[in-house]
Amino acid sequence: MTVLSILDIKEFMNTLLRTEVFDSFLLSECSLTTCVTYHLDGHVNTDFFSPDDEAYSLAVPEQYIPFSLVRSACFDLIKGRRTPSSFRFVFQLSQENQRRTILSIDSSFSPEDISGMYLNLKFQEQKLTCTTGVSYRIFSMDKSFEHLWDDMVKRFFQKHQIAYEILA
Repeated sequence: MTVLSILDIKEFMNTLLRTEVFDSFLLSECSLTTCVTYHLDGHVNTDFFSPDDEAYSLAVPEQYIPFSLVRSACFDLIKGRRTPSSFRFVFQLSQENQRRTILSIDSSFSPEDISGMYLNLKFQEQKLTCTTGVSYRIFSMDKSFEHLWDDMVKRFFQKHQIAYEILA
């Protein structure tokens, strides 16, 4: 686990809500506080989608909704002249991206050992932080996979020109 402080919040929010950079992540949950607090449960409601829908193939195989399908709704909740009081987004890699990632790196862990790879974005008191995390299906004292995930997130941010500072 690592904690990153996002240095340019306005630019980051533009990247998050107005570009496709985070669209490949799943939105596990979201909480946005403006004049009221909105809670978004990212579990996919499969009954909502029809096989004829363009989004069907993206949403139905996953437990959580692809961020690409709710990004504009999140933008609509946040946009305006006032900055939200706070928000929290919990992102997770899709099962396929997680499997590909695990198999592509030199790790002793298999895709069956890992239940989730996460990015937690938290905005509070005018500060935005990103915390990485890994959830395991097995018990292990080995933290090497978490360090690999931390490094991948840092490279992802660098690739997309997201300025950050390491806090922990």
